[in-house]
Amino acid sequence: MKKATAAPAHPLADELRPGQSVELLKELHILTREGRLNQDSRRKLKQVYHLVQFIETLLKELPEGGAGATLADHGAGKSYLGFILYDLFFRALGSGHIYGIETRAELVETSRALAARLGFARMSFLPLSVAQATTDATLPERIDVVTALHACDTATDDAIAFGLAKNARCMALVPCCQAEVAACLRQHKALALARTPLAELWRHPLHTRELGSQLTNVLRCLYLEACGYQVTVTELVGWEHSMKNELIIARRSGGPRRSAAERLRAILEEFGLASLQPVRFPRLPAA
Repeated sequence: MKKATAAPAHPLADELRPGQSVELLKELHILTREGRLNQDSRRKLKQVYHLVQFIETLLKELPEGGAGATLADHGAGKSYLGFILYDLFFRALGSGHIYGIETRAELVETSRALAARLGFARMSFLPLSVAQATTDATLPERIDVVTALHACDTATDDAIAFGLAKNARCMALVPCCQAEVAACLRQHKALALARTPLAELWRHPLHTRELGSQLTNVLRCLYLEACGYQVTVTELVGWEHSMKNELIIARRSGGPRRSAAERLRAILEEFGLASLQPVRFPRLPAA
């Protein structure tokens, strides 16, 4: 009797996650119709897979291993992250819901059509900004996990505000193009140079931009800690794949932390950024 021969492995088996739907990746135009990856798609897929690994860990830490979990993906774009997370994690669970939040209505409609075509019934797509989503009645009162991949400038702050308003258990944030703090540093540069030698850190325009970006994320991490989260900062992927590479992971761990709030206020004061507190850090515990 002849032995049955195993089906040949997909030519990209080493690059795809086990159980990953090849048809989904074709629909997302990550794979070509022939099932191939080009260089840009390979880089995009590597980023998404790396982030999916982090988020899967967060989901598995939730009660019942993430069964019934709700996840909001802000600035979803074409919803690569949401679709791949659903395919690899939520679909097998048979419960839970992903909400893709994106301002561009045409991308929302495309994602809705794709979810219907694939039978991904527990995915919803909403044409909203992050700020609008915080008060939109379509979303549940509580969201377990909040993600924002390459959320530009203050959209990351809006995602944090959303997570706090929705009592999120976890947040995974990849900030991008932070400009607000750099603009504030630039505005008060002359006064700062007269007041403290530390202002040499942002005297030159390039340093202003770089320091502003670094400072923005430091303040965000302190704010999350002040609001009761344990924060980890790591690289999303290697720098050769993306310069917007900082991943902030926050897990709710208890009550407000006054020490983090005090440090945040001290940094705002030292760098002449106190005007940002009521705008960006409204839930900061009282001194």
